[in-house]
Amino acid sequence: MSSCRVLLCGRCSGRLIVARRAPTAALLRPMRASTRAGHYGPGKAGGFRPGRVAVVTKTTRYEFEQQRYRYAGLSEGELRELLALKGSSYNGLLQRHTIHSENVEHVVESLRREGIDVRVVKRRDYDEETVRWADAIISAGGDGTMLLAASKVLDKSKPVIGVNTDPERSEGHLCLPVRYTRSFPEALHKLYRGEFRWLWRQRIRLFLEGTGINLTPVDLHEQQLSLEQHSKAHSAGGQQEQTSAPISGPHLLPVRALNEVFIGESLSSRCSVLFRVNYKFCKPRFTFSLHRASYYEISVNDGPWEKQKSSGLNVCTGTGSKAW
Repeated sequence: MSSCRVLLCGRCSGRLIVARRAPTAALLRPMRASTRAGHYGPGKAGGFRPGRVAVVTKTTRYEFEQQRYRYAGLSEGELRELLALKGSSYNGLLQRHTIHSENVEHVVESLRREGIDVRVVKRRDYDEETVRWADAIISAGGDGTMLLAASKVLDKSKPVIGVNTDPERSEGHLCLPVRYTRSFPEALHKLYRGEFRWLWRQRIRLFLEGTGINLTPVDLHEQQLSLEQHSKAHSAGGQQEQTSAPISGPHLLPVRALNEVFIGESLSSRCSVLFRVNYKFCKPRFTFSLHRASYYEISVNDGPWEKQKSSGLNVCTGTGSKAW
């Protein structure tokens, strides 16, 4: 098995072991004709008719901006003005949010009309209990939501179905063809009749070993951490770690990477503010840098360790390599 061990520097002193062999993810793709049989779960003959389905919905940009400035108690009018100052269209964001919400409602109502028990969860509330409860997972969003939905499905016999809820603006490469977004009952009936095929995708499993690490993964998508918030998050994680049992050997994280694993600074994509003085005019000037370096040591297949400094390290699957 090919593996890559990375020594992380900073508050977390430990190693991240990236193992490529992990349970594959089963994705569904409807077929045009019924010449091939589908399955209820991989390896079982017949059509696919789940009894319980979890629908994982994305956080739209409109919802994100509302959550981001909720602490300030902004009204809708004040949020509109603030977005205008940032060069964003309030009406445009609201329109995309409405389209997404209507398509999610269409999917949910289509499932319930078929007598299927449905649980709708936001991506921030999507957890292992939801995965265990469901016979199948439907991601309602784009490829990002699909990647999140697949990451927490550890059982390779549980399918993940992607629905692109904004087909005019989103690519949805991993999702069903866009015509099923507004005609989801047609896709359901194809599943019942077995007119689909399984798409198997390899994923990456992750092991952590060392001290000062967080055993529970933190989803940074829902929050844009400032440097102060980032420090508080590390402090809170450190306090939680003190109350937990010491780590003995590599710890397998409860996620599987369908696209890629990025190893580096959690704030690597945020702006760093540099203060410079223009002596000609004696006025301060601020410049913004998009680069935040990561320092690490890397060893491939138990080979020699090598120190590196870069933006970070990406380990891709076959699915993720197409995006790069």
